[in-house]
Amino acid sequence: MALVFGDRRTPRALADLTALQVPPDGAPTIPDGTVRIIVVGDHADLSATLARLLRDDRLDVEVGFVPPLTRGGLGAARRARDGVAQRVPLIRDETGAVIVRSARWLPSGGDAITGEAVVDDTVLFDGQSAGVVIEPLAGMPGLRARALGAGRSGPGRGWVAGRAAQLGSTGVLVERDGVAAARPTRRSAFYRHIQGWLRVG
Repeated sequence: MALVFGDRRTPRALADLTALQVPPDGAPTIPDGTVRIIVVGDHADLSATLARLLRDDRLDVEVGFVPPLTRGGLGAARRARDGVAQRVPLIRDETGAVIVRSARWLPSGGDAITGEAVVDDTVLFDGQSAGVVIEPLAGMPGLRARALGAGRSGPGRGWVAGRAAQLGSTGVLVERDGVAAARPTRRSAFYRHIQGWLRVG
């Protein structure tokens, strides 16, 4: 089954599959018995699909991904259809949202976040930072993060890998796979879910 988001078209390589046109504001429940789905859309669409599988306890479904053609969609369609699935870490936050490319903690006002961010037991910054980038890893421990700019702990450490990244602050804007949250928050955490997802290709 192919989930075709927004106004995108089904790639020719997937023409023999059942295609479901999906509005850009959410992913559908996957029918029972489905072994593999292929997401035709952007990273936010893939994230929304994985979040739906997480909520529905369907992480046994294999997931292929076909990004826009300008980013290699032709080859991706073939890989998504014919590739082998491997379980990789699923990175989520406390709201149940999933990220597949990156998340960012950004200042909600002014030029810096004021607070403290850690990855497991390692401090990313304590004081102020221009922001934090979090990325999923293909293997354990699950994610990596780095602070943008220096905090009171000194110059940026570079990437720090771990199971979870957590932030406490006076106010932060959370951006997930390029989509900003509607309102700021004071606390945020991204972490490796107990079960990974089955990535194809």
